[in-house]
Amino acid sequence: MTNDPQALLSIRGLVKRYGGLLVTDHVDLDILPGEVHAIIGPNGAGKTTLISQIVGEVPSDAGSLHLAGRPIDALGVAERARAGIGRSYQITSVIPQFTVLDNVLLAVQGCRGHAYRFWQPAYKNVELFARADEIIELIGLAARRDTPAAALAYGQQRQLEVAMALAMEPKVLLLDEPMAGMGHGESAMMVALLQRLKGRYGILLIEHDMDAVFSLADRISVLFYGKVIYCGDPAAVKDTPQVREAYLGDEEVPA
Repeated sequence: MTNDPQALLSIRGLVKRYGGLLVTDHVDLDILPGEVHAIIGPNGAGKTTLISQIVGEVPSDAGSLHLAGRPIDALGVAERARAGIGRSYQITSVIPQFTVLDNVLLAVQGCRGHAYRFWQPAYKNVELFARADEIIELIGLAARRDTPAAALAYGQQRQLEVAMALAMEPKVLLLDEPMAGMGHGESAMMVALLQRLKGRYGILLIEHDMDAVFSLADRISVLFYGKVIYCGDPAAVKDTPQVREAYLGDEEVPA
């Protein structure tokens, strides 16, 4: 399978082995501009390992990655982030004692090359300040701008983490279970946020909330024992017996 010239992110033949265990098995995947491409699969299917390979945290044993047509296999984690790979994690990684603004401003500084300067000059930099406020408005936390992250509700902390990923000005946004541990109301807020981001970024979404997946995704890839066994639009995924047997099982599939 050749690289799709239209793809923001092209993954070809990606492999990760731990001893005799094949965790990702020659994975082929494309993320197109503006699309939400969801990956579903049972626990242990290799989803988080795949994300870690894409960002460079886990070295691949085989395969290739291209971002906007550029090979990125030789790049480290920081270099891939600067090239346009953004990521949020399963566990929140915000700085609890910093305010919403401070967290986002720190991420903006990192993107713009000011990460190790003193805070005071950062607050005098109108451009950095304006960019941080723009992102905070986009994610819906403008009313909590000056609130310490530790005082935010869990769902708001996850929104803040997405904001910090956006501050790095990614081409592709990798979201690893952004709704994990959320109640219904918080999940609805995150879905609304991702709907706002849809079309602005290529998004690779790993999520167990099937309602969220089927409402957000343009395409869905099903990962099973490290291998992509099916890729198609949500309607096709729902109606594929192989997918139901491998993953959906007796779960109620959203209409």
